Amino acid sequence: MNKPKIDPYIFWPSVSLILAVLILLMVNPEAGRTTISSVLDSITHNFDSLIEWFTLGGFLWLIWLAFSKYGSIKLGGPDDKPEFSTFSWISVMLTAGSGFALMYWAAVEPIYYLSSPPFGIAPDSPEAAKWAISYGIFHWGFSAWGLFAMAAVGIGYTYHVRKIPFLKASVACEGVLGKYASGKVGKVIDCIILLGTVGGMGTSLGVCVPLMSACFTKEFGIAQSTGLDASVIIIWVAIFGTTAYLGLHKGIKILSDWNVYGIIVLLLFMFLVGNTSFLMSYYSQSIGVMIQNFLEMSTYTEPILKTGWPQDWTVFYWAWWVVWAVYMGLFIARVSKGRTIREMIIGSMVCPTIGTSMFYLVFGGTIVDLHLSGGNLITTLQSQGAPFVIISMLESLPLFSIVLPLFMIIGFVYQATSFQGAAYTLASMASDRLLPDEEPAPWHRLFWAIMLGVLGFVMIIIGGLKIVQIASVILAVPVYIIIAMMVFSVMKWMREDFGSKCRSRKMVYDATTKQVSEEQ
Repeated sequence: MNKPKIDPYIFWPSVSLILAVLILLMVNPEAGRTTISSVLDSITHNFDSLIEWFTLGGFLWLIWLAFSKYGSIKLGGPDDKPEFSTFSWISVMLTAGSGFALMYWAAVEPIYYLSSPPFGIAPDSPEAAKWAISYGIFHWGFSAWGLFAMAAVGIGYTYHVRKIPFLKASVACEGVLGKYASGKVGKVIDCIILLGTVGGMGTSLGVCVPLMSACFTKEFGIAQSTGLDASVIIIWVAIFGTTAYLGLHKGIKILSDWNVYGIIVLLLFMFLVGNTSFLMSYYSQSIGVMIQNFLEMSTYTEPILKTGWPQDWTVFYWAWWVVWAVYMGLFIARVSKGRTIREMIIGSMVCPTIGTSMFYLVFGGTIVDLHLSGGNLITTLQSQGAPFVIISMLESLPLFSIVLPLFMIIGFVYQATSFQGAAYTLASMASDRLLPDEEPAPWHRLFWAIMLGVLGFVMIIIGGLKIVQIASVILAVPVYIIIAMMVFSVMKWMREDFGSKCRSRKMVYDATTKQVSEEQ
């Protein structure tokens, strides 16, 4: 069997462009920051309604698809069975798509919303508190994971049903692009997705490294410095580089499973020793607020007050999520062989939403309770920064000497699981061919793990992590177009391959004979 090789037309242009951007930013970081910020502002304010409606429309399309006749289509052939148990399957999706950034935002986001609430609400008021975790759950919920699921349907159908041995966005657009999908246009599409994934990981580094460094300072008394930040990144690279090298079953699956076990222990402990009755009551009300106002939150652009709140939060979130969407879609598609489209949509959209909301139940609820009890965390946020808000939350708990190390260990593992998924997916996108049972070359997976670490290290040296956060979002507009082409392509293929033959039972498509049958 031939070993998977790199696709030189994707690998080398992408690596060259990443290195060129890093060099330019090192030479003149201020000019880069100014230019990129201006472009971001233009995108979030000029395309706000289009971005919001695309995201909402995609969510509604997925609900329709899951419960339509096409939802029974099996991702694979007659003999293909799920590779992972349901627990491991959900674990790898949740950890790959969220990471340590979720632990950060679940604690900090409610304080931002208390100090600067939506809808013109008075800051630090009871009305502001009503929305504090509702919006967090919304931003990390159905709509966000729906963007991932849209890409997963297109790529999963191409790879598992049509048996086209390329885990690439371009191939999933072939129903619209035709022969151009395998030409220069397709290469450009794959390079855009690869660059967006690298930039998206930079966004996570922008919030995770300072928080972990602050935890080291609190725990060990080590002064915060560039050297400490670099050490944090080196530890992460060592963890996720090793597991990415080992592959899906020997590395990524095992680390993801243990990470979820650790998360459950931490959340359960915080829930039980905290103000449990308040957390449950507050979470219940917040879920109701989000469900009742879901459409308004999904289309809120504030053209009259013009405070920029929805553009800075919801539109930015959707743009941030979408640059991750194809990376996550590819990853979800890869681990979903043997499941139906309905199972994949529900499993990748509903289950992770429940998982992320648990962080807002515990972290967000604890933060709001602490603030309302006189903690004044808004002042802490403004004077000391977000990491110290989170440390203040942990200090309010019993057994702080145990909780902080546990928080740090889980944070390291959580971010590593996200990065290992990214390294695996980047290697898949930059590989030439991948048969259903093949994985990218181990050296290739390790290369992207190291590249992500180098990216973070260089950004810390030049003080430009914010540049990467913003730059990743700039790619949102072309990625939305790419996902739209995936949706149109997969709908065209499902009509061609199955037509009226779909039934309520699991349907299998034989790519060789082009025959449709019911799985017995």
